[in-house]
Amino acid sequence: MAPLVSQPVESSVETACPLDCPDSCTLTATVRDGRLVTLDGGHANPVTQGYICAKVRRFPERVYGDARLVQPLLRKGPKGSARFEPIQWDEALDRIAESFDRVRREFGGEAILPFCYGGSNGLLTQDTLDATLFWRLGASRLARTVCAAPTGAANLALYGKMPSVTYQDYVHAQLLVLWGMNPAVSGIHAMPYVREAQKRGGKLVLVDPRATALARQADLHLPVRPGTDVVVALAVHRYLFEHGKADEQFLAAHTTGADRLRARAAEWDIARAADVAGLDPRALEQFARWYADLSPALIRCGWGLERNRNGGNAVAAVLALPAVGGKFGVRGGGYAMTNSKSWNINRAWVPGHEPSTRVINMNLLGRVLTEPLDPPVKALFVYNANPAVTIPDQQRVLKGLEREDLFTVVFEQVMTDTAAYADIVLPATTFLENYDIARAYGPLAIQLGRPVIDPAGEARSNNDVFGALAARMGLLNDGEPASELDMLLKAMDGLPPHIGNALREGRVVEAPWNGAPVQFVDVLPWTNDQKVHLFPEELDREAPTGLYTYQPDPATAAYPLALISPSSDRTISSTLGELKRPATGLDMHPIDAAARGLQDADQIRVFNTLGEVRCALRVVPTVRPGTVSLPKGLWRKSTANGYTATALAPDTLTDVAGGACFNDARVEVALVSRASA
Repeated sequence: MAPLVSQPVESSVETACPLDCPDSCTLTATVRDGRLVTLDGGHANPVTQGYICAKVRRFPERVYGDARLVQPLLRKGPKGSARFEPIQWDEALDRIAESFDRVRREFGGEAILPFCYGGSNGLLTQDTLDATLFWRLGASRLARTVCAAPTGAANLALYGKMPSVTYQDYVHAQLLVLWGMNPAVSGIHAMPYVREAQKRGGKLVLVDPRATALARQADLHLPVRPGTDVVVALAVHRYLFEHGKADEQFLAAHTTGADRLRARAAEWDIARAADVAGLDPRALEQFARWYADLSPALIRCGWGLERNRNGGNAVAAVLALPAVGGKFGVRGGGYAMTNSKSWNINRAWVPGHEPSTRVINMNLLGRVLTEPLDPPVKALFVYNANPAVTIPDQQRVLKGLEREDLFTVVFEQVMTDTAAYADIVLPATTFLENYDIARAYGPLAIQLGRPVIDPAGEARSNNDVFGALAARMGLLNDGEPASELDMLLKAMDGLPPHIGNALREGRVVEAPWNGAPVQFVDVLPWTNDQKVHLFPEELDREAPTGLYTYQPDPATAAYPLALISPSSDRTISSTLGELKRPATGLDMHPIDAAARGLQDADQIRVFNTLGEVRCALRVVPTVRPGTVSLPKGLWRKSTANGYTATALAPDTLTDVAGGACFNDARVEVALVSRASA
């Protein structure tokens, strides 16, 4: 009799993606004998329609890759060398608790800095038990402004972050403007709706320094110089006012500050704005004419236009257009932006109140770690982030991380460039190994993320680790959540009942209005008077030269090229940067390459006073002359000399909300070695 052969046990488990993307896909994981085999799209979320991006499809490679962290580690070599030895969890937590206690006694709680942003957008993996721990330690607070700060501030000031148009209604637009975004790589589930709008006869306009694949298929592409979006938007405002196309009735009934906006826009006629922005004035006038005459007209405002010295002003000017042009009140008209606040969730499950300790802008991490500060930062706890490659002025950041007197903990899934500088590395679960609540901020949906496999090795979830640390340090009160499951139940109880009940039942929750609100029909501005504040005083006071003004290009004769670092189809910020990818190259227009005697595939150096990046050159016509492009999210191994675009980005701040000015990097490019024949 033949021996019995056990059959593999295979199952499909549904979960949700909480990563930093607007879409929050439903996922179907195929698990065989407890091991994740494949990851594909699920169908519970009707907007994501059963397909997922190539990035997340590769997540099993992260789960089981060589870089995966599976046990706590203690540094044994120089900082940055990634030389560690394994230790037990109890020893690791004891060392952290003892070090935090020591720093707090000697320097005060503000000498401890938690650093986190964007590694997960789930409601459980940030600002839950981590907040309890750091608030009660009296730690410094972090201004999470590396992305979306100027856009958020402008949206809040003008509209109170009113719920915006969702993907489903893009199809109704007769004019669809994608401004500073590329949904083909960051929000792919918008693409079918964009295509459908075109099929129905809608015109597509893209405002982007690069001729992306979608831009090449658009009816009009405006390849603006980085940092000039504000003058383009103001020129359209002037056109609307001067040609009798402003909706004066709407402005009188539903807005404040229209006259002040009109006055600021008056100096930007089509010709002047086109000259500053590097556009054909005929193309800019065509855009203004279409925006005036076509309805429904929808502007999808992205994040690319905020990443410079004029970022807040640019976003405010763009978001003001539908009010001036009278584009609200119809399906497919108005503006689309983040819907992260549309649920009005107040995180009532976080115990305690935020303290009044000092706030440190995350974009200034390099200065904070290397320049005098009272008290100095003596302990750094990094989670959900990889600042060694994502924060401006990279060389200064790395110098700060090298400090021997800086006690650094990195809580991470894989050995990142930042983890290499840690004193203690803690292994974190991926979203496939823990619970979370995933909230989409493009389409309106909330769903439960559940573990589909057991944690790899000794990896632990955020709430289990922060709960254990808080308990060790005597910072938890009786009955308060102390673990992931405790916090999950507490959060579900703290959500509106219809959301909490749906999540318990495994259902996707859509917002009212069938998930697709019509602005000024279903929703009004969430400002105190329910009006659009077209000239918010708080933004005018904050902006260095006032609201709706333009600060000139920082280019110099020595560094004439604008460097941009857009999202890529390989990483989500820097997540998944450990995976193999094609060789990195700097994109440059043939005109700029010829002027420098450079050829495709040359090894080149991109440099300015802050640093230098060495990589290959890609001579392509898809980036505008005067602008070069190097992808966002690269790891140090991705370039020949171990530096990324952040090494060239200044740590100056945007005009509003203290955002990052990545696209204000001005550089020169020179030959290192000729490409082989």
